[in-house]
This record gives sequence, C-alpha cells and structure tokens, in this order.
Amino acid sequence: MKVRDIMASNIVCISHKASLKDAHDLMQTRGVRHLPVISEFDGTLVGILTHKKMISTVIAMMNKYGTNILARKERGELIEDLMDTDFQKLTEDEPLKIVVEYFIDNKLGCLPVIDNENKVIGIVTSSDFVKLCANLLNK
Repeated sequence: MKVRDIMASNIVCISHKASLKDAHDLMQTRGVRHLPVISEFDGTLVGILTHKKMISTVIAMMNKYGTNILARKERGELIEDLMDTDFQKLTEDEPLKIVVEYFIDNKLGCLPVIDNENKVIGIVTSSDFVKLCANLLNK
C-alpha cells in the first residue's frame, strides 16, 4: 500500500500571512487539527501549524492578556511566526510501511503530501492509520 491509498485529499490549507485568529477559526469550523501552511506568493508548502501549537499559543495569550482582548492579540500574530518549518513531507508513492515507522519513531500527528512542485495534494494523519487498521481488522 502507498500513501495515496489512505491520504486525505480534501485538505484545508492556510496562507503563511494569515493570522492566528484565522487559523483558530478555520480549525474550529472545519474540524481539523493540522493545517499545511502555503506561500501566498506561489502556493508551495512552507510549514505546518498543528492544533497543539495553536492551542498552546492561545492559552499563553489568554494567561498574559486575559480573555477580553484575546481575539485582537490573535489577529496580530502571523502564522509564519508560529508554524513549524522543520518537518517531513511525503509523496503519494511512498510505501506505507516506511511512513508508519516514521510516525511511530517521531510521534507525529500528520505529514503533508506534496507533488513535484512542492504543492500540497494531501495529508496523512495518525487517524488515517487507525482507520486503515480498523478496516483491516474488519476483513
């Protein structure tokens, strides 16, 4: 099996120039925990913003400034300053056996899937592996 067999292709991305408030709202409304961050200039993958990073930043802001001005502070924080830029990427041809080992060894929640031009075409999450396991167990 390959990455293309389990990756989600209806992914939600966010611009590196978007605000933390934009990411917070997007994660809430779309029900996602990982946002591939793309360049506003050419649409290439430049980072990853995880729910964990977003929540820890929001909580730190709440503790520092209080809840009354949280939304304003979130609007002033850019994704490009929060996103992880040191991350692994996949191609859709990667064998799942290698990918699952990488997930286990690095305790990751997601890996973006890119094409030859570094454009996001999908995402693989730990939940995708749980779903695969459930399907295999039900056979």
